[in-house]
Amino acid sequence: MPPSPRPLGVAPAPASYSLNLFPRRRCLPARHAVSMAASHAHDAHFLRRAADVADRSAGLASPHPNFGCVIARPQLETDDVEAWVVGEGYLYSQGTPCAELLAAEEAGEHARGATAYLNLEPDDCYGNSTAVSSLVQAGVTRVVVGLRHPLKHLRGKAIQLLRHQGIQVDVVGEDLQSKLFKEALGSCLIVNAPLLYRAAFHVPFSVLKYAMTADGKIAASTGHASWVSGKASRGRVFELRGRSDAIIVGGNTVRLDTFTCVVDPRLTARHVKGGHVPVRIVMSQSFNLPEEANLWNVHDAYTIVATQRGARRDLQKKLAMKGVEVVEFEMLNPRDVMSYCYDRGYLSVLWECGGTLAASAISARVIHKVYAFFAPKIIGGVNAPTPVGELGMKQMTQAIDLIDVSYEQVDRDMLMSGFLQPIPDLSPVIPSVDEIPSVDPEVSPYETNIISFYKTWDTFGAFANFSPHPISLPDENGDCFTWPTVEHYYQAHKFVSVDNPQARDIVQEIKQARSPEEAARIGRTRQRELPELVRSDWESTKIDVMYKAIKCKFSTHPHLTEMLLSTAGSVLVEASPHDLFWGGGREGEGLNYLGRLLMQLRSEILGTVQTTGKIEEST
Repeated sequence: MPPSPRPLGVAPAPASYSLNLFPRRRCLPARHAVSMAASHAHDAHFLRRAADVADRSAGLASPHPNFGCVIARPQLETDDVEAWVVGEGYLYSQGTPCAELLAAEEAGEHARGATAYLNLEPDDCYGNSTAVSSLVQAGVTRVVVGLRHPLKHLRGKAIQLLRHQGIQVDVVGEDLQSKLFKEALGSCLIVNAPLLYRAAFHVPFSVLKYAMTADGKIAASTGHASWVSGKASRGRVFELRGRSDAIIVGGNTVRLDTFTCVVDPRLTARHVKGGHVPVRIVMSQSFNLPEEANLWNVHDAYTIVATQRGARRDLQKKLAMKGVEVVEFEMLNPRDVMSYCYDRGYLSVLWECGGTLAASAISARVIHKVYAFFAPKIIGGVNAPTPVGELGMKQMTQAIDLIDVSYEQVDRDMLMSGFLQPIPDLSPVIPSVDEIPSVDPEVSPYETNIISFYKTWDTFGAFANFSPHPISLPDENGDCFTWPTVEHYYQAHKFVSVDNPQARDIVQEIKQARSPEEAARIGRTRQRELPELVRSDWESTKIDVMYKAIKCKFSTHPHLTEMLLSTAGSVLVEASPHDLFWGGGREGEGLNYLGRLLMQLRSEILGTVQTTGKIEEST
């Protein structure tokens, strides 16, 4: 059966990915060969389906990669392989149930004796191997894995645990070496290109998008650019935005679009309802920006302005009053901005900038893929801007060739996409059991007394507020309520005990948020827009609220207490580069209150253990 149509971003493996992973096999009897070919065809089909399912996570699950799980078992009464699927799931957002757990719950008893197909080896975002235990408890007897996890401290860990539980694990390129798996491997590579680029180059996966006329112009000579492409193409752009963690534009784009009164950009993924909303980033060295612009309205999306240190401090203060975050760099350039985005945990960034900034980003080798929309129009103009500015190339032989180029008709427009750099395939690097490190390789070996955590895929990522560990604490009515995460509890308590119906509605909205990211966005936005609804004692009580939440979290989940005690003697730092109260900041200028509270809790637990010999009594 042919694979189902692929959503944007998922495509067959390009020719350049033809790796030497499939050596010649010895000849087999004809009947056995036919049976094996059929089995391999089914495995490849379901693995492609797992990649397609994982693609639904795109833009939602950051900082996690796109995880998809399909559980299938042969049905003797039908040859329709689609009917063999008994469960599937994908990671909806950071802090929500993992794909394996969702697939196992959907499959129920039908999972016993079945095969689970995973586009990517699971990571341990729960801190207790929930992905592995979900498959084991469901009775799955075989697991097919498309890619080993590219992060060294996670690579091979889940596969080892599954095999230790007696489950057969087949990894593409290692245990499965048929040519039938080449396309399936390509699907797995592409759906997790953001993670692979991030792991290989320590920058987010960056996509440059532009729309141009048939004669190569992105705007008229006056700067008028509304609209180059058609409505259908703009819909695809909204989809691209929704798959991204951040959208980058230059200061020129903001100035031209605002001052020419053509389009005051919002840069939002308008089709997204709730859930993930990409951050908007404006790069402006001079900070010569308008004081009023839609981008400064942070009600629907957060905005960051990256600028040179010391630029227009007066305007910086005005924008900060509106809720816009200003980040200063010694020298503003695409490479340093991408390093900053990497530190913030971003996986995928969409560049919607003009030609000058696009050329600078390409020259810095931080652009990995291009989406170019061609409109059947001619505008002319010697001075009309083009999508990419000066790259310093003098001969056509110096031109950058795109890889895995594809074309698609979008109404009257043509969409061309291609990679500037091949997707790094890290799967051939297979460590032995003894070579699997227990610490994050990104932590400097010269700072072993400092343990940083921020992303929930970090070795100690379970310490983060967004980790998916529910806690049972009283709600606004004093009734025991199971809060999905610490972040849900913390954000809701900004408005608890306020005698106002609107405040009570906000609490309910936060309680129903599907992810900690959504809960945080609701709480922060309402606090900024409606400060009168925030409890009057919040600044003096927020530390106590947080401590109560994390204390409950660690007492509810004993494996987290063991993890916390294992850090004894080390300084814990919440490594958020932008939260200067709870985090450590970019250069250690933050107050790191979350790290402090965790160290305080660790001391209390250690004190109780020394006194009573029992961990559980410490809380």
